[in-house]
Amino acid sequence: MRANVLIYVQHLLGVGHLQRALQLSGALLQHGYQVDLVSGGLPTRLKLPANLCLHQLPPLYCADGSFSRLLDANGDEIDDDWRERRKRLLLDIFTSSGAQVLITETFPFGRRMLRFELLPLLEASRQSAECKLVIASIRDILQPRSKPGRNLETCDLIDAYYDHVLIHGDDNIARLEDSFAMANSITDKLFYSGYICAQKPTAAAVNAGQDEVLVSAGGSTTGLQILHTALAAKPLSVFKDSHWRLLVSPAISTADFNQLQGLADDGVSVERNRADFSELIKRARLSISQAGYNTMTDLLNCDTPAVVVPYAEADEIEQTLRAQTLEARGRLVALSQSELGAESLAQAMARSLTTNAALAVNLNGADNSANKITQWLNTTEDAR
Repeated sequence: MRANVLIYVQHLLGVGHLQRALQLSGALLQHGYQVDLVSGGLPTRLKLPANLCLHQLPPLYCADGSFSRLLDANGDEIDDDWRERRKRLLLDIFTSSGAQVLITETFPFGRRMLRFELLPLLEASRQSAECKLVIASIRDILQPRSKPGRNLETCDLIDAYYDHVLIHGDDNIARLEDSFAMANSITDKLFYSGYICAQKPTAAAVNAGQDEVLVSAGGSTTGLQILHTALAAKPLSVFKDSHWRLLVSPAISTADFNQLQGLADDGVSVERNRADFSELIKRARLSISQAGYNTMTDLLNCDTPAVVVPYAEADEIEQTLRAQTLEARGRLVALSQSELGAESLAQAMARSLTTNAALAVNLNGADNSANKITQWLNTTEDAR
């Protein structure tokens, strides 16, 4: 019989966490697992892997990068009754799935606001006769914790509930201790899978996006400044005669989208995010973007020069650390949000032509994760 895997994922602002969980789900399905994916964020139109069983919890999201309030689908702040109902639904899904493997995406390294349902889920995994492995799935670089005791709390949860931690990055590029100060205390549970990137990306039409400047801003509202600045930088840049394509998140309002279209000249296309982004970035002359995980894996999977403007509001530095790491290896040019302007962006674009795209990196993270989970299952009768 095929083993059952249940993956819990909660995206709060963009959709990057969900995209990564879907890629991992697809690899597990290819390896013969049955996969239940529990999503706690707002529903999206992302393509699902064949045979994936998706469970949509009553959705939660955050209005901005401060992550200070959890809002329901109507934009109202949730209360204790709402939390209790969602917790019960999650526990029912876990019980009915008969999961032998439980994977929590980000938690306990993040998503602390979701402890009301995740701690009961972990307790249920300990009491389950079926569940053999509990695994944390995290990206290459975390948001470092500033409050005393938070790292210790994370390690205590890892010790109490988790068998392994899958780090979806390449330890030759970035190591967990670079962004998590107590990584050495859980070394025996860590496995670097390599980056998870689109293995079978949506095909683009022949010649679509060829030799363009591709400007993208992720799946949230946070990249609007980059899009506006790119339009202002175009006439100042060495790429002023190229065709430019601006991809606008569906989270950005119609009014802002229409304003961008109104500012664009005949050499610029403005459209919503496209499913074939992974192919478009390969064909581009230059990529301008934030430094989120999924965009960077698409960039690492090609030789396109790049300028990145890492998201850095509300004391977020995860993207800044990723951008600095890749800039230090000569792969791209990083420009901070505070430095972003039409002239500085144009100058950064010129510098990008001297970067080196030949950076060796492990991009087989989804398949490596599936193989490792199989190995772990085969070498333990009961991880408890």
